[in-house]
Amino acid sequence: SSSKMISLSIKRPLVTMSFLLSSLLMLLTVATPSWCQRSETTSPKASNRAPFPWNKMRLPEHITPVHYDLVIHANLTTLTFGGTTEIEITANKPTSTIVLHSHHLQISKAALRKGAGERQSEELLRVLEYPPQEQIALLAPEPLVVGLPYTIVIDYAGNLSESFHGFYKSTYRTKEGEVRILASTQFEPTAARMAFPCFDEPAFKASFSIKIRREPRHLAISNMPLVKSVTVAEGLVEDHFDVTVKMSTYLVAFIVSDFKSVSKMTKSGVKVSVYAVPDKINQADYALDAAVTLLEFYEDYFSIPYPLSKQDLAAIPDFQSGAMENWGLTTYRESSLLFDAEKSSASSKLGITMTVSHELAHQWFGNLVTMEWWNDLWLNEGFAKFMEFVSVSVTHPELKVEDYFFDKCFNAMEVDALNSSHPVSTPVENPAQIREIFDEVSYEKICPTDGTQRMDGFCSRGEHSSSSSHWRQEGLDVKTMMNTWTLQKGFPLITITVRGRNVHVKQEHYVKGPDDAPETGYLWHVPLTFITSNSDSVQRFLLKTRTDVLILPEEVEWIKFNVGMNGYYIVHYEDDGWDSLTGLLKGTHTAISSSDRASLINNAFQLVSIGKLSIEKALDLSLYLKHETEIMPVFQGLNELIPMYKLMEKRDVNEVETQFKAFLIGLLRDLIDKQTWTDEGSISERMLRSQLLLLACVRKYQPCVQKAEGYFRQWQEANGNLSLPSDVTLAVFAVGAQNPEGWDFLYSKYQSSLSSTEKNQIEFALCITHNKEKLQWFELGSNSIAYMVMGTTNQFSTRARLEEVKEFFSSLKENGSQLRCVQQTIETIEENIRWMDKNFDKIRVWLQNEKLELL
Repeated sequence: SSSKMISLSIKRPLVTMSFLLSSLLMLLTVATPSWCQRSETTSPKASNRAPFPWNKMRLPEHITPVHYDLVIHANLTTLTFGGTTEIEITANKPTSTIVLHSHHLQISKAALRKGAGERQSEELLRVLEYPPQEQIALLAPEPLVVGLPYTIVIDYAGNLSESFHGFYKSTYRTKEGEVRILASTQFEPTAARMAFPCFDEPAFKASFSIKIRREPRHLAISNMPLVKSVTVAEGLVEDHFDVTVKMSTYLVAFIVSDFKSVSKMTKSGVKVSVYAVPDKINQADYALDAAVTLLEFYEDYFSIPYPLSKQDLAAIPDFQSGAMENWGLTTYRESSLLFDAEKSSASSKLGITMTVSHELAHQWFGNLVTMEWWNDLWLNEGFAKFMEFVSVSVTHPELKVEDYFFDKCFNAMEVDALNSSHPVSTPVENPAQIREIFDEVSYEKICPTDGTQRMDGFCSRGEHSSSSSHWRQEGLDVKTMMNTWTLQKGFPLITITVRGRNVHVKQEHYVKGPDDAPETGYLWHVPLTFITSNSDSVQRFLLKTRTDVLILPEEVEWIKFNVGMNGYYIVHYEDDGWDSLTGLLKGTHTAISSSDRASLINNAFQLVSIGKLSIEKALDLSLYLKHETEIMPVFQGLNELIPMYKLMEKRDVNEVETQFKAFLIGLLRDLIDKQTWTDEGSISERMLRSQLLLLACVRKYQPCVQKAEGYFRQWQEANGNLSLPSDVTLAVFAVGAQNPEGWDFLYSKYQSSLSSTEKNQIEFALCITHNKEKLQWFELGSNSIAYMVMGTTNQFSTRARLEEVKEFFSSLKENGSQLRCVQQTIETIEENIRWMDKNFDKIRVWLQNEKLELL
């Protein structure tokens, strides 16, 4: 599934960040899910106090499900559902206990049928429930015989979930203001058990026959095409869907709604449809065309035909993650699928294409080939993330997708550098931990290997440009090499010392944290690449040991490692190495590529964090940005410099903070002044414009503020019906929201807008004016709470705040403080404190000296 859209308009997802710990406290203490209780090591007790026959999180392997027959009837008036699940099973060893998953379901009856065909006998089973493990045990009078066919039949009922997991209620408002209800599913990773009793682990693959009962005014869709509809009672229709291929429970999906759809066929005859609420179906065409093109690309690229006869893409009004790859019925939040030609921004076109491409890649990788257990989620997600870039660069070259790959790497490296990071392959057991590994490291640690940028020939099967084949001629053991990257957390710091023609290379584990943190002793096999002042052809060197030396043909003025940021490592240059690179950027920055410039900015500031480089040297390097025009280095510069003044804002050091903000605008003023207030240019140019003008307006750079005020006045006078250039809308709204009358007008438009892009833009503008917004509720451990915890607290940099946060989370007992996102948050604040204590005075002095030069 797609963790989030590429939202470059702001660094964090659009969850309102202005509420703080008090609201987080309410949020985390409202509902403590059952899995927060400590599971007993002695024999567990079922809910009726009888001993429960199984005490592990993972199900026993005695029973294998073969096929499910599901009948589900959702009542959208009472918000309840009932169902019957029939599961064909076989026993792998004699056992009279069948353990499977069920969560928040009321089971009224369970029975066991023996044999096949007409002569089946049926006997009732005793049901034990064990909520802490979300398991039930069905007890048979005598052991099941190995190899015989059996069917378990379970009648049950439940309430439509109020969260975004399981079989849940979603609502939307029509143009006329009427609230309508639909029911949709989100099962990954552990919520199929909230919709029907099942063996809810990815390795238990089975086929599914699904029947959905609904009112005639509704429409039901599921993974497979509709075979027939029968009227079972007055006002009740039962839809029968075709039997699925063998698949994991988390990929099952069904939706009961009043959606409308548009469809097209691929050249191999797969019917592709986009479903959305009736008022927005006119925004579905872009995603439909993209999906057809991408599906055709993947069939060709993988040389494996898409295995189903249809692929539906549904835009769900309330959807927590970015998207979900249910087989044959992928689901998306509306902003990840719907494109409003008049209001959507350039970045939303890029985001929609990438999200659709990600979910369609999963139709092969993840659905056809599934991980054994959630600890290898990275295989699933990392590959789909990588395929986004491969596919879109071919199908939509105009989006210049390679420009955004590095942002993904840098994000993953941020998280991966903390001590509480996880290796890509992680041991996880309970549902909260499983939900939590859906983070940046699982999605984004696969950074580009050589060849991903020059996409020519990437897709013809004769030419390998994957990292493994690239290094194969050296007799490399690819498995050993990959294990060094997936089984240990973090990544290496490579230190370069040049002595004449000799280049000394050293690797160590890059960790942010206290200076006395113990050395982990990790070693990686690092495929190094470099260019020099004498040669721009890429040289390669495989580093397997702690240290090594390479010898150049002649001495060089500068050397740059990790060409194009193609490797997952950070580089430090000893002695005057950084000075020579800073000199190169100041003199002729275009001598190296824009991705190389972006990676130098990123690495320099990363090295400040671990005390390898002084803040003054990193800031000196950033001065070259005065002449930069490309999106990646500019965004990277903003990513490093904006958090610095954010840390200052939280410390109340007004004078230096004001100077720093003035320095930042001064650095980019020429580029800001060059921006036109239009929608012209390539996607990169448009995204750069959008970000720069927003920054200038938020930082109150007067020429931009005045222009934005003019636009806002016209927009308000036209009652919001004037079409603003979409690239500058965010800046215009941000300025408009600064006065109370503008804020109220924006808020009224927010409530009536049908465009998810426009709603997001207004939401952002309303938030930065510090008006308290409605609190949103999230489940513990889900991705959005991780973003909220991180987003709310990641700029704290004082000890008092750290104590507040620690105290707050420990007050939640074992529910809160054990979650990885909380540990990562505390580490981030500790890191901020160390950083500011060490660098604040240096920045103050540097700014005073620099001010004289810049003016």
